[in-house]
Amino acid sequence: MHNFQPRHFAIVPAAGSGSRMGAARPKQYLPLLGRPLIHHALAVLCAAPEIDQVFVVLSVDDAEWARHDWSMLGPKLRPLFCGGATRADSVLGGLRAIAGEVAQTDWILVHDAARPCLAHWHIEALVRELAHDEVGGLLAVPVADTLKRADERRHVLQTVPRDSLWQAQTPQMFRYVMLRRALEHAKDVTDEASAIEAAGLRPRLVQGDATNLKVTYPLDLHLAEWILKHRQGHDR
Repeated sequence: MHNFQPRHFAIVPAAGSGSRMGAARPKQYLPLLGRPLIHHALAVLCAAPEIDQVFVVLSVDDAEWARHDWSMLGPKLRPLFCGGATRADSVLGGLRAIAGEVAQTDWILVHDAARPCLAHWHIEALVRELAHDEVGGLLAVPVADTLKRADERRHVLQTVPRDSLWQAQTPQMFRYVMLRRALEHAKDVTDEASAIEAAGLRPRLVQGDATNLKVTYPLDLHLAEWILKHRQGHDR
């Protein structure tokens, strides 16, 4: 059956500490609309009919996960306590942990724990556009702003042409076998697409939108809250 209908599995690496937020607890557990930040993306992934199972990769000594109630997200959600020092380590740890449950050609969607404004239409667009792609790809947004390269004193060295530049987002979706092989060989990458690129392949860019923002600084939490509040009543 797998030859004809590959399944889709989500992996959410959430073993990081989120140091730039300056908070006492890891970023993925900061409160957002009364729930941990990570809850929002997990809820959308678990509710997506395209996705068979959702694995969240936590650090071995994560004590915060058990303090929250995840039961409303249903049986698709499974925590894996095998996270590593980097995102790539955590994703690879997750891929190794689920090796016995997935087929080599099944799709893996890796999503940032710190992107709480994921919507179902993002997943649907990614799955639809990449269904017959040999490599896979990622959600991304064309760069709209003028880009400046700075020197060490924060003065402008040059303006960087933005033509053909895209800002990478997640989910990033690749076949299990290709992603695992790529990450085994390229461990210092900051996203999955970079590992696939290092293997000599060219991921496809699927246009997303700016609402799928990454919470990096404290202000981003307020932006995420605004997006989620104003999206209610629409397709989430």
